[in-house]
Amino acid sequence: MTGHDQELLAAFEADQIVQHYFDQLKALVAKKSIFVQQIGLLEVASDLKRLFEEAGATVTLDDSYAAPFVMAKFTSPIPNAKTLIFYNHYDTVPADSDQPWTDDPFTLTVRDGYAYGRGVDDDKGHITARLSAVVRYLKRHEQLPVNIIFIMEGAEESASVDLDKYLQKYQKELAGADLLIWEQGIRNSQGQLEISGGNKGIVTFDVTVDSAEVDSHSSFGGVIDSAPWYLLQALSSLRGRDGQILVKGIAEQVIQPSQRELDLVETFAQRSPEGVQAAYDLSLPLLKADRASFLRNLFFEPSINIEGIQSGYQDQGVKTILPSKASAKMEVRLVPGLTPDGVLDAIRRHLIEQGFEKAIITKTLGEMSYRSDMSSPAILNLIAVAESYEGREVAVLPTSPGTGPMHTVFHSLGVPIAGFGLGHEKSRDHGGDENIRLVDYYSHIELVESFIKSYE
Repeated sequence: MTGHDQELLAAFEADQIVQHYFDQLKALVAKKSIFVQQIGLLEVASDLKRLFEEAGATVTLDDSYAAPFVMAKFTSPIPNAKTLIFYNHYDTVPADSDQPWTDDPFTLTVRDGYAYGRGVDDDKGHITARLSAVVRYLKRHEQLPVNIIFIMEGAEESASVDLDKYLQKYQKELAGADLLIWEQGIRNSQGQLEISGGNKGIVTFDVTVDSAEVDSHSSFGGVIDSAPWYLLQALSSLRGRDGQILVKGIAEQVIQPSQRELDLVETFAQRSPEGVQAAYDLSLPLLKADRASFLRNLFFEPSINIEGIQSGYQDQGVKTILPSKASAKMEVRLVPGLTPDGVLDAIRRHLIEQGFEKAIITKTLGEMSYRSDMSSPAILNLIAVAESYEGREVAVLPTSPGTGPMHTVFHSLGVPIAGFGLGHEKSRDHGGDENIRLVDYYSHIELVESFIKSYE
């Protein structure tokens, strides 16, 4: 740990406001709020309402749709003050037995300058850090130079179900803001803060095969087909060994990045094949091993992925059957030019053309992608403030490899969007031992407070 890090850690530990809201983060992590399992959403949304009201915000908790929506307003008394929006989400992915954790994932654990827990980076930690920054500013200055609105949804990890309806409902209160700061972001492998202006979209779907009314005896395996073999062959037809999508009508629709967007990624992207290998302790070879193809795919190209496969007997011992049913959970990560329904239509046509008409596709979720060239005046101001705070150049990227509802938000509000956060390259979002560095948590608070101050 550097001397500067030690100073930040000491400041984190001594700051009463920050410690108060870090305790609130512990309470938020302890409460499961998982949309896909329909656990704890209203309870955590209610906790957020209380937390922001205690901080002086005017809060709306709207549970009209699938997941409650929380909107908290801190209003500046200055006439014609501009408005900042913080977009966050309070839902998380599960942390079940399929993932190894050193400690209970729903207990925020601090070890050696790191905090571990489900949602500590994605995304509950960002909520409490940003609220800490607002409260600290108000304590020192008594009034805000800018209106600040937090919007917090509860279905981001499930393609932001019904977020568009909430945004339409509150559009008049949100449209016209100077800037919307996105949920999260990281420091790269060089320790640079990343500021990004987009993310990939996604379409998720199930593929199911029914090959017979009942399971068959496996002695017939050489003369009849079975659901799992049929499914595996159908899925194999969708992707090449190098990861390339083999479905006609997908690559042709992709909007290619501009030269500025390519230059930003070439200059600032520090993700690398080696970094990903180390972060996840990969044992299989990488599909894109050289930096150029790795970055182009990660930021600007779609990918098709298997989330899970299920078929046949999985209990103790042996059961000599040919399973009659097989299914897979699938996804395609989308880039500009691709729509969820358009991609699924192309996959359906492909499977029929390849002779796999028995593979039935059912859409589960979908959202569009968004990309920015990062030239908005409000974004340029953010970059300048960040570089002044950091004392070094920040990494500016036109998009991130992750998925989120940026397109939905921009389409509804027309507000410039930029994302930065308190994570790092090995925060392991969605994985076991999700974590943040305490010094990054505190730095994020200070930077947000500096950005608020820039509106004075």
